[in-house]
Amino acid sequence: MEETPKLTLEDFQNITSNEELFDAITCKKIPIDKVKKRLFYEEELKKLQIELVKLQQWVKKNNKRIAIIFEGRDAAGKGGNIRRFTEHLNPRSTRLVALTKPTDVERGQWYFRRYIRKLPNPGQMVFFDRSWYNRAVVEPVMGFCTETQYQNFMLQVPEFEHMLYEDGTTLIKLWFSISKDEQLRRFNARLKTPLKRWKFSPVDKEGQRLWDQYTHYKEQMFSKTHTSYSPWIIVRANDKKVARLECIRYVLSLFDYDGKNEALTTLLPDPNIIMRYYRSSKQID
Repeated sequence: MEETPKLTLEDFQNITSNEELFDAITCKKIPIDKVKKRLFYEEELKKLQIELVKLQQWVKKNNKRIAIIFEGRDAAGKGGNIRRFTEHLNPRSTRLVALTKPTDVERGQWYFRRYIRKLPNPGQMVFFDRSWYNRAVVEPVMGFCTETQYQNFMLQVPEFEHMLYEDGTTLIKLWFSISKDEQLRRFNARLKTPLKRWKFSPVDKEGQRLWDQYTHYKEQMFSKTHTSYSPWIIVRANDKKVARLECIRYVLSLFDYDGKNEALTTLLPDPNIIMRYYRSSKQID
């Protein structure tokens, strides 16, 4: 059996920089594709997060209101993406919204009311970890709403979002798309990791069994709520790290903020990862 090439102690003693380290590794033909991918991800993320800081300053200076919705099946990577967006932003003008199930009082109110209270004020960016679109997919699949409530929502949501558009709120709707096999792999990983086990719930467990029902309601949602003023953006998210980078690129690409032309990396998203709903002819979920 051929022995895997390694760096010797002498090699390390002669290396004085990362460049020399990579040269030595390349010379000895040591496989480091995963390391290179990780280093590229970390470097790109840092550059893009610098741009997010610039964007936030521009939003605050110009009293813009930005709401970004992160939707998708369970374990699609919504929370991880939000963390990378907000990691270095000023919390005074950034908010995360992750609502629990409605109270008895909220169930008796107009469905959108509790979300309206969470919309951005002037100068704010708000990140929704799930949103009013719970009623478009999760609630009908799990039996958490009636057919009448579902139909009323589907009729009202385009008008609701049009009012936000006319009032000057920028609404960005992202759907994180993963395959059934990838979802199962992530569920199993959560159960094996004590720090992530809290993420797994009975609703998650039903995600695999009710996969086709989720698909049906997801398609209904896209067809009835994808509009010119509030389009759905599909994110191919089987590769978490790639999805994170391309999502940030997409959001940055939408705004002409101060200092954008000085970015140290491209701000144009990969069209094979980020696409509008109607351009996504073959969806993985």
